[in-house]
Amino acid sequence: MRDLLALFRQSLAGLRVLVVATLVLGVAYPLLVTGIAQVAVPWQANGSLVTAAGERTTDADEAVGSALLGQATDDDGLFRPRPSAAGDGWDGLASGGSNLGPESPELLALVEERRAEVAAREGVDVSAVPPDAVTASGSGLDPHVSPAYAALQVPRVAAAQGLDEAAVRALVADHTAGRTLGVLGEPRVDVLELNIAVLAAARDAGAGD
Repeated sequence: MRDLLALFRQSLAGLRVLVVATLVLGVAYPLLVTGIAQVAVPWQANGSLVTAAGERTTDADEAVGSALLGQATDDDGLFRPRPSAAGDGWDGLASGGSNLGPESPELLALVEERRAEVAAREGVDVSAVPPDAVTASGSGLDPHVSPAYAALQVPRVAAAQGLDEAAVRALVADHTAGRTLGVLGEPRVDVLELNIAVLAAARDAGAGD
């Protein structure tokens, strides 16, 4: 009987610890962090959403996308993102890579297929296609492309939008970010923000005709 009482007390103590830990770590702490984020960095806390005018917003109804997520497009007048292996593509609920190794025959065949496709679309030799045009990022959600891949797409986008190539190249330069802190990562171009700028330039050019 004494052993059963001791076991009951121990179980009750463990249950109290579980309840307290759940309330503190599962309720109070997330609410506190969320509240601080909403006050300190509301744009980032709400998904880094961007409107069609390129403005930051916390209203999902106004947003056309997130500065953190790549988006698929088959519009010749827009810049293409790098490939994605996240679900059916750029799915935030299925973030991840293809899990195919660098010597995988399937991956090598896929890369060659993508290289030929990009080369045909951009009107260049396959040797001119940069690596990020044919390989997915580890997350499958990367919103950026390399300056080289963006530059490759300039003639197509400019022709489709009726813009001067020099003007489109200037937009690419304006939306190219350098290495973080000057040393981390590589220079990169946010495709969503660049496409918003391209559409705005096309509208302005049409209004001026």
